[in-house]
Amino acid sequence: MNLYATLILAFAMSMDAFAAAIGKGASLHRPSLKEALRTGLIFGVIEALTPLIGWAIGLAASQYIMAWDHWVAFGLLFILGSRMVVEGARKKECKPEEAPTSHGFWLLVCTAVATSLDAMAVGVGLAFLQVNIVTTALAIGFSTMVMASAGILLGRFLGPVMGKWAEIFGGVVLIGIGCSILVEHLGR
Repeated sequence: MNLYATLILAFAMSMDAFAAAIGKGASLHRPSLKEALRTGLIFGVIEALTPLIGWAIGLAASQYIMAWDHWVAFGLLFILGSRMVVEGARKKECKPEEAPTSHGFWLLVCTAVATSLDAMAVGVGLAFLQVNIVTTALAIGFSTMVMASAGILLGRFLGPVMGKWAEIFGGVVLIGIGCSILVEHLGR
């Protein structure tokens, strides 16, 4: 794989995280640059690790992993998204100052894992190509870190406009990403 193909792959792999981060940022009260970078780092590290894991698994048992990865991603994203929709619907319209300023570490990890399972599947596929998996994984992780951080900051501007609907919107985005992954894999 050449440099351009690696950059395009890295950008494509980061789009799920970007969409999820916009929803996460919109549900927070004025997320800081520190929170954006924290979220970006969590998403980026996980997104860099998953193609490495997929690559290692791909060397051993690719047909078993590729048969189920889309169902796992769909399930995780559907559960996380549904949880966000329900919590958003339960909230009374509140002052923006009452919204949280950050998300819990484990919630971000779960969201990052759910949005990075496609990168694991890509890693499985890369096991059959002559690629430098470490360079590719680092490019994917860096791209995801930048895009997720930008998503949180973009969500910062959408949150005050959307009010309590920000969390519902974020949940719907996660469910949509999960459905998209499922439809894409079932259509093959």
